[in-house]
Amino acid sequence: MIKTKVLVLAVAAWIGASPLMARAQTDAAAKNAEQARAALNAMVQALGGDAWLNMKNRMQVGQIAAFYQGKPSPGTTKAYEFHEWPDHDRIDLTSHRDVVEYFVGRQGWEVTYQGKKPMQADILSEYLRRRDHSIETAVKVWMKDPNTILVYEGQRMAERHLAEQVTLISAQNESITIQMDIQSHLPLQRSYQYRDPEYHDKNTDTEEYAGYRAVDGIQTPFTITRMKNDDMLRQFFVTEVKYNQDLGAEFWDPSVSAKKIVK
Repeated sequence: MIKTKVLVLAVAAWIGASPLMARAQTDAAAKNAEQARAALNAMVQALGGDAWLNMKNRMQVGQIAAFYQGKPSPGTTKAYEFHEWPDHDRIDLTSHRDVVEYFVGRQGWEVTYQGKKPMQADILSEYLRRRDHSIETAVKVWMKDPNTILVYEGQRMAERHLAEQVTLISAQNESITIQMDIQSHLPLQRSYQYRDPEYHDKNTDTEEYAGYRAVDGIQTPFTITRMKNDDMLRQFFVTEVKYNQDLGAEFWDPSVSAKKIVK
């Protein structure tokens, strides 16, 4: 009987305390989310504030070094990469710019001397997935969604830099993790996980950013490294950057490029 009374009292005490515990957990989660949002806002200001937020488009020119199983492939490829928010991307490859890839909306095309053809499905889905999980999308879309959960995960080491780590979790249970330099607040790394469509195991896509320089008031990384499951896939060594150019509608039309690229 005594044991039963003790158990009843213990359960009653736990039930009475649970609303307080729940409130404490809610307050802690809210405080953590505020800390995460503050870190992300500091990152935006470090990138250029309104200049970065209101960027119309970006052109990056440089050399791409490809890797296979972590080992570099011979040579590099010249690339002209264009991005216009929210969903226009174009990549001109080689110094002659005779291979052009388009990712406009949710569609993709490749243009060569053989003409225009739809982008290979796996390449298109990979590119769109990466764009959907970019830092720009995280700030301009995910952070504005009241259903997005922000989690401040403390400090980590990122490429020999002490960094703050924040993860954004969408209503669809997808996530983006960003690491920011503890002093400059500039992003050092962005990563996300996804289920492999063929093998159904989890993959981690990571981009690392280094060599920042100010261009038109926007802090711009001049070395961008892409990895998959910790294996390096490519490095983009940027040599020139321009913002807010007048590109025009024809610039995003693959049929126009197809007419210009001849055998």
